[in-house]
Amino acid sequence: MPTPNPQAFDFLTTRRSRPAKTLTTPVPTAEELTPLLQAAARTPDHGKLEPWRFIVIEKAAMARLADIAEARGKQLGLAEEQVDKGRGQFDQGHLAVAVIEVQKPSEKIPPLEQTYSAGAVCLALLNAALTSGWGANWLSGWPSHDRGFMQEALGLDNHERIAGLIHIGTETSTPPDRPRPDLDSITTWMPE
Repeated sequence: MPTPNPQAFDFLTTRRSRPAKTLTTPVPTAEELTPLLQAAARTPDHGKLEPWRFIVIEKAAMARLADIAEARGKQLGLAEEQVDKGRGQFDQGHLAVAVIEVQKPSEKIPPLEQTYSAGAVCLALLNAALTSGWGANWLSGWPSHDRGFMQEALGLDNHERIAGLIHIGTETSTPPDRPRPDLDSITTWMPE
């Protein structure tokens, strides 16, 4: 018989991200953030490639990234609303961890599985922050997919990209739950 962990299961069935714009200070110190990063780095990683790394973005760096996002959005000819939204991810932030997917050559581990692993790290970091009492949110948005932003703002190489920006801070309000998928409509049982 399995040994259940009701407390962990309850967290998984009730967890809720906190909108990044509702997070404020204080934010985790380096000492408080390190165990969260360690928990995220325990993500299943086929072949032990570690196809990801972390960049911790502190408040002073947020202002610089906001300016770069605004300039890039204008260079790309994005609508003002999109430019503002991209800038706002950093203007409103106090601390974020950029989870960087690092594609590594491997005969055994296809690139797509490395992408899956980086996404799993994002969720693991989000859940580690939430279980530690912090508010947290996983964002992406157009700056995360724009090669120019990645290179200028974070110095990423061509084999790297942003898997997610995990904003962590003190929550100011608990959001209401949102509608969840209808399990019957997304589940197929194959008895044979």
